[in-house]
Amino acid sequence: MSIRVVVADDQELVRAGFGMILDAQDDIEVVAEAADGQEAVSAVRRHGPDVLLLDIRMPVMDGLEAARLVCAESVCKVVMLTTFDLDEYVYEALYAGASGFLLKDVRRDDLVHAVRVVAAGESLLAPTVTRRLVADLVKRRREQPAAADGPPPPRLDVLTAREVETLRLLARGLSNAEIARTLVVSEHTVKTHVSNVLSKLGLRDRVQAVICAYETGLVTPGAP
Repeated sequence: MSIRVVVADDQELVRAGFGMILDAQDDIEVVAEAADGQEAVSAVRRHGPDVLLLDIRMPVMDGLEAARLVCAESVCKVVMLTTFDLDEYVYEALYAGASGFLLKDVRRDDLVHAVRVVAAGESLLAPTVTRRLVADLVKRRREQPAAADGPPPPRLDVLTAREVETLRLLARGLSNAEIARTLVVSEHTVKTHVSNVLSKLGLRDRVQAVICAYETGLVTPGAP
């Protein structure tokens, strides 16, 4: 079954270019294009795609508001697109539920990979965006310090001890394979733990899990 995609960008050449790249893949189908956030929301409602590629800066309705609506109303995964790696809306977009964040100068293969990864339920961020996110998290945690030791914050007490440890390792950037080696379990078991963490905490994906781990104090910025 093909991955169904909507491409939303106010620049026609960008829309067309991304659309051609994705449509050329055997496992991806571009079902609609949109020139602004309002059109993007309408396209998602009409076509029910798996992934929405969404420019963050658009007329009528910006990408941030469109992302909030799409993530609240559907299971469609949102990948935000921007020209600027220091876009001030990165953090807000991730909180809105975006599963990925890429620069518009992304390479062809990386764009295709991003759509496949996000459609599969994972999260993907450009390295520069990841650094921006972590820096923002560090700043917030310094302003509101939390104890590094002691039991997990109350919000995390719905998790089992193994799920807490999985979240801790996930927040430190470990892949499922690396977490499996650390915990001496199978990758399948790790996937189950990650799925349970997301479900119990009401999180959409790994990006929001990382944010949760830092903001609850489970992971201390700068700690090994």
